Amino acid sequence: MQRHFSRRLAWATAENALARAEAAARASGRPLLDLTVSNPTQVGLSYPNEEIARAFADAAAGPYQPAPFGLSGARTAVVADYARRGVRLDVNRVVLTASSSESYALLFKLLGDPGQSVLCPEPSYPLFEYLARLENLTPRPYRLGFDGRWQVDFDSLDLADAAAIIVVSPNNPTGSFVSGNDFDGLAQLAAEHGLALIVDEVFADFPLLPAADAVTAVAGRPSPALVFSLGGLSKSCGLPHLKLGWMAATGPAPLVSDALARLELIADTYLSVGTPVQSALPGLLQAGAAIRRQIIHRVQHNRRALVQALGTHSPCTLLPAEAGWCAILRVPEIMSDEAWASTLLEQDGVLVQPGYFFDLAMGATLVLSLIVQDQVFAEGVARLLARVGAM
Repeated sequence: MQRHFSRRLAWATAENALARAEAAARASGRPLLDLTVSNPTQVGLSYPNEEIARAFADAAAGPYQPAPFGLSGARTAVVADYARRGVRLDVNRVVLTASSSESYALLFKLLGDPGQSVLCPEPSYPLFEYLARLENLTPRPYRLGFDGRWQVDFDSLDLADAAAIIVVSPNNPTGSFVSGNDFDGLAQLAAEHGLALIVDEVFADFPLLPAADAVTAVAGRPSPALVFSLGGLSKSCGLPHLKLGWMAATGPAPLVSDALARLELIADTYLSVGTPVQSALPGLLQAGAAIRRQIIHRVQHNRRALVQALGTHSPCTLLPAEAGWCAILRVPEIMSDEAWASTLLEQDGVLVQPGYFFDLAMGATLVLSLIVQDQVFAEGVARLLARVGAM
């Protein structure tokens, strides 16, 4: 009997050429300078393990108290963490989840019917297609245009059958905050068409430079539309392995109340967030501050090193960024970005991501992680620039 599987995803299981080359290089034992690492637990940061352990030790004896939106003490800690950034939130509008990915999944269940579309920014991180299709929704891109700064291309927004608009601020990998004008325009469109905005702010704690008209905290900003702002331990505290995220609902009070009443049933069906991590959250947020400071220092140091290495006469161009952990480097368009990445891997032992992974459509671009260890980053960049100079 033939087995049948869900059609939510048309799985493409074959590896691309770059992935095959990377697998072969690693299997051979050849040392690589990996400039794609984005896991903060793998880049030599000093973690306050005793403080983290103490937070869990204090929480270990707590009883199981199922709460659809999360324990009150944990949500209060999230509200206090937003206050650190000057954002005031109502604790009753905060919902805990196991991750930002789960936040998306719950919101897609709340907002969309099967077959509806979710509008996703492009370029951006290649995750939304999978998350949307797993919920029987259709991802539909809208463009971010670049004219020295990334901005929403409103003409590319196709609102037919849409359930929600995703905004990533700051975006990954462009490092761009949504501007005030763009946010207000999107919120007005969403309100007029009965849509919600889902605003992913997981990188908001990592600014690189002041940005004119940037909305550095959508959470709490007045909006005529229903807005869900997403955050979590993974990025803001460099603790992806502890699996706790959150979302804050804002907008017109009747819409928020209706949405939260429905969302409570969805969250109560899963109750996925573990009690220990919720009980430990106040201590984890405190411990995460030290990790965050290290990440900020690393990112800023590596970006300055990259600017210095490029100098004033390099054929490569570093695109401006306002926040985040990534750098986008334009390289000479004598071959595709995938060919550049393959050449660097095979000839120089340097692993980078080609821009097309993120739907960057602006010539040949490479994306580098800025949280890589300083020495690895510097050597990788040196080899990259030497390869470009040799072509």
